[in-house]
Amino acid sequence: MTDIDSDRIERLNDFVRRMNAVDRDLSHKVIRPRDAATLILVDRSGRVPKVLLGKRHTRHKFMPGKFVFPGGGVDPTDKAMPVATPLDPQSEMRLMQRFHKASPLRARALALAAVRETFEETGLLLGQRAEAAKPPPAGAWSEFARHKVLPDLRNIHFIGRAITPPGRLRRFDARFFTVDAGAIAHRIDGVTGPDAELVELVWMPLTEAKQLDMPAVTGVMLEELDGRIADGFGHDLPVPFYRMIRGSFLRELL
Repeated sequence: MTDIDSDRIERLNDFVRRMNAVDRDLSHKVIRPRDAATLILVDRSGRVPKVLLGKRHTRHKFMPGKFVFPGGGVDPTDKAMPVATPLDPQSEMRLMQRFHKASPLRARALALAAVRETFEETGLLLGQRAEAAKPPPAGAWSEFARHKVLPDLRNIHFIGRAITPPGRLRRFDARFFTVDAGAIAHRIDGVTGPDAELVELVWMPLTEAKQLDMPAVTGVMLEELDGRIADGFGHDLPVPFYRMIRGSFLRELL
């Protein structure tokens, strides 16, 4: 085993220790986690990769003032949105693992939820300039049609999954995706601001972003992204899955 391999194993073990060290209120009734998706935009054009983070409003009851990636729950309309390209087969396969009633359509909806939530929270439309062969669903997706943008799922990478522990007031089965900043096809201004869900957006180098005030799982996924970039950023890389079993967080690979 090389020193690099030893360092990586220790780093991965440290991820799990950090997740277990977080002080959590687990006294609430156990509820089923909601399917959710998060997208990490990464700019690798310079010497140091940068990621896009948003600061949540301090008036929010859920994670006030924290820096997060755009994301949220899956919407029924996400299944119906046409796309320019399908998911990479490796990503689709891993998205369907350990997934109740898994199907390619539900896997695709997860990636599309990440794209839609990114638009709703940042004003960024991700994809290719193209017209849809059929009308998109109503709501946020209509903006994609208006600006002639179709989501390009082939270039979206599935890089992590984490389930909120049992006993939390809100629970999510969150899938973390990443895509290169070159996927930004259009921008609508004025989405973030003092009265919005995200009051500001910042592009930050990975090393600096890790020092921000953020949820534990966000910091862990930044570390996972850092390692993934070092390993070549390929679709064929295994995907970490964090979940709590009998009171302890475990890290498995999909």
